[in-house]
Amino acid sequence: MLESLSLAAGLSWASGLRLYLTVFVAGLFERMGLIHLPDTLAVLGSPWVIGVAAVLAVVEFLADKIPAFDSLWDAVHTLIRIPAGAVLAAGTLGHADPALLTIAALAGGTLAGASHFAKAGTRALINLSPEPVSNWAASATEDVGALLGIAFAMFVPLLFLVMLIFFLVCAGWALPRLARGVHGGVSRMAKHMLPSTHTSMNRLRSKHD
Repeated sequence: MLESLSLAAGLSWASGLRLYLTVFVAGLFERMGLIHLPDTLAVLGSPWVIGVAAVLAVVEFLADKIPAFDSLWDAVHTLIRIPAGAVLAAGTLGHADPALLTIAALAGGTLAGASHFAKAGTRALINLSPEPVSNWAASATEDVGALLGIAFAMFVPLLFLVMLIFFLVCAGWALPRLARGVHGGVSRMAKHMLPSTHTSMNRLRSKHD
């Protein structure tokens, strides 16, 4: 039960950071015999699924390194990562009681949402700065963190669950502050751009006159 709980939490949490990498690693490990996924997730071991997930993981890896575009990518994937996290969490329980599957799906979606919004909020805040170095560093940290999280969830379940609790505590503290930081940064940019817009319009009117 501990292993199933860790796997469900790990797949849903990691999908909020790197969905396609999560599917690729889980499918590859299943294919190699390193782990045994429930029948409901056995499709992840299909060569087709592994191949498509690998291509999408490379695309996401590259897209996530482009400042500003990474935030657009995150915005679009809000509608993908969270439902996927719910499906993966429920799938790890196999053919369990429907009530338990529903609870697992809700918990999985919540975990995926927590990691996704923590990632998206951090990257949006970083993108308000013009330099790209911190963006690349954050992206590389997320790549490594997702891989380590998946590995711990599969092979060291107790340690992963302890780390997950720590993450949730940190996320609960950080998410409101990230939201305020992004809102404040966008407001400052809007105020800075507004006078420039007025100046340009006045110049056009002067030329027209």
